[in-house]
Amino acid sequence: MNKAAEKTSQQVESIFVSPMRSYTLTALDYYDQIVSAQLDAVRAYSDLSIAQARTWLDVKDADSFKKAMESQQKTASDLMERMKGDGEKVTAISQSFMKDSQQAAEDTTKKVVETAKQ
Repeated sequence: MNKAAEKTSQQVESIFVSPMRSYTLTALDYYDQIVSAQLDAVRAYSDLSIAQARTWLDVKDADSFKKAMESQQKTASDLMERMKGDGEKVTAISQSFMKDSQQAAEDTTKKVVETAKQ
């Protein structure tokens, strides 16, 4: 009776607990990467906005207005490039998470099948 209980306990660990622990670790890593990417993006966007505001505060004449407009165009271009890169980064993180999750599901399915055969 004790061996049967031990075998059942091992099966539960193998089929349910271990895969859930693995998935949770994968999910936590994913959320950590996403939050870090978002914080980096917010910081960069804030820095760009503040720098642009400071540029406009320095406008005193037509020449400084022209420089501010040129700076505005460059900042808009830089912002678009940054947003594109941030989007690509989030996509890569998400694709990696999906791949890891699918692999974990496949591994769990194999374990269930193997356990069922025993």
